Amino acid sequence: MLPSEGSTLPPVLNRLHTGIAVYDSASGAILDANERVSEILGYPRTRLQELSVAEYTANTYPHAENVFYDRLAAAANGDPQQFMWRVKREDGELVWIQMFASQERSAADRRVYVEMRDITRHYETRHKAELFWRILRHNLRNEAAIITGCVEQAMDRSEDEACEEILSTILARGEKLGGIATSVKQIEQAAIDSQPDVVRCSAKSAIRDVVDQIAIEYPDVDIRVNERSRMSVAVNSAFDHAVTHAIKNAIVHNDEENPVVDVDIGPSPNTGRVEICIKDTNPQIPPEEVAALSSPTATTSTSHGSGTGLFVIKWCIESLGGEVMFEPREPVGNTVSLLLPPK
Repeated sequence: MLPSEGSTLPPVLNRLHTGIAVYDSASGAILDANERVSEILGYPRTRLQELSVAEYTANTYPHAENVFYDRLAAAANGDPQQFMWRVKREDGELVWIQMFASQERSAADRRVYVEMRDITRHYETRHKAELFWRILRHNLRNEAAIITGCVEQAMDRSEDEACEEILSTILARGEKLGGIATSVKQIEQAAIDSQPDVVRCSAKSAIRDVVDQIAIEYPDVDIRVNERSRMSVAVNSAFDHAVTHAIKNAIVHNDEENPVVDVDIGPSPNTGRVEICIKDTNPQIPPEEVAALSSPTATTSTSHGSGTGLFVIKWCIESLGGEVMFEPREPVGNTVSLLLPPK
């Protein structure tokens, strides 16, 4: 679609660091845009004019295309809108965009001006900080309270036969607390800056290195690695932490005598990103635990892994520019998909 008459933006707007686009409020189509919009959304301007909102919205973003249309319609009716949107660029990279939509001329005009700003770094830093403090407040505090309570009981029942059981609980909880502290350290490393340590290698080779280490700790587990297509991936310690937690979760929650974990490597059908799927036959991860990963104010009971394993997986993969999907399998089991940029 070529810019309609009267919608072409003045060339001076190409000097701005803020993206400026003209939208058709009825169709959701971009009629015109400055060069910054192309940089933010990750598509050439001529290509953007051919795309629907759904085509550059991240697959895992819960807001549907009609929500975007509602925002444009409200702006066209004289009600300025400010909102965030999760964008999937042409190369598969995901970014957070802050948008300001306002009426261009009159209520009879369907065109809406939209200002765009890439707030990915700011949003993810703030979001991770909120979740980070939630973990410290919720998980560590709860585990410490249990340990304290057990110690007090042990002191009161020093001659009781139940003392041994109480002390065993203290030991288990103390070990769990240590595991949480380790996870928090891994999250901190990923949240600060993990890019300088990144190296590119074969995805299968990187997975194999992690699997070999896990096999030493769990020699009776059958971890099967299947590479559908040869892929390369950028890895560092954050990648190792994420894969380790994903595979170990699949192991420790399995009640079978000889658990089997399948790891599938191949290209994502949508963007060609590196897709690593860890599949288990465990009880399905509660939906509220998955929801808590993107809702820092949620106070759910985290029972999966140490209570921080899912957070480690999510943050470590996102620090490498990827994303994580948790999906239930039928009749039982889970699939944890790690999606990483192809370049």
